[in-house]
Amino acid sequence: MGKGPGLYTEIGKKARDLLYKDYQTDHKFTLTTSSPTGVAITSAGTKKGELFLADVNTQLKNKNVTTDIKVDTYSNLYTTITVDQPAPGLKAIFSFRVPDQRSGKVELQYLHEYAGISSSIGLTANPIVNLSGVIGTNVLALGTDLSFDTKTGNFTKCNAGLSFSNVDLIASLTLNEKGDSLNASYYHIVNPMTNTAVGAEVTHSFSTNENTITIGTQHALDPLTMVKARVNNAGKASALIQHEWRPRSLITISGEVDTKSIDKSAKVGLALALKP
Repeated sequence: MGKGPGLYTEIGKKARDLLYKDYQTDHKFTLTTSSPTGVAITSAGTKKGELFLADVNTQLKNKNVTTDIKVDTYSNLYTTITVDQPAPGLKAIFSFRVPDQRSGKVELQYLHEYAGISSSIGLTANPIVNLSGVIGTNVLALGTDLSFDTKTGNFTKCNAGLSFSNVDLIASLTLNEKGDSLNASYYHIVNPMTNTAVGAEVTHSFSTNENTITIGTQHALDPLTMVKARVNNAGKASALIQHEWRPRSLITISGEVDTKSIDKSAKVGLALALKP
């Protein structure tokens, strides 16, 4: 475990990664090339049914400044400039999208041994202000995540979370959707030698009185091959296998079936990431 409680986005992240990361039913190809001067170019293409989406991302690093420039299928230009450690524990992020003149945003992140704070504000006349903070340690942390619309004078987001971490387990409880949704997650390392872990997530909606339950597991067949599986109370069962067939290059095959409608065809996804 690292020092400090981290940022609010890290509450429950281990369980979310176990249950949702790398699962997909699309076909995706990614190629990344880099140069000794610190320039990396990533080209990605994704096939979603009959739709094909592509983007090209260029990353430039110069000392503690990282610039990311991405162009997508619709000719949108995304730019993100990150300044790491302009002061101890501080990170500054400036982002905008062309041609959207209202997309500019400045974000500051600060990490301390007993706190993690992130704040952002849109560069408009009536911006949305985001503020999240976590206090505690790397064992027990309590945090909140707020968004305020200065145009309407209303809070658009009001979340709170609690996290407990041990050597082999992480449990979290969050209250989302302005108090309408309660989420509990659990992540447990069964065998660190084989990267075997289990996780679960339960979400309850107070307005609809509905529960969503997802459980999953992962296991490393060998140092280069990982398998994962999950199932939820809606009857959707998914599994994937990921293999590092060469250093930093991954192939992932995933599938999903609806156990309540066996007559429907299974959804299969394929992702290939190449980093020569």
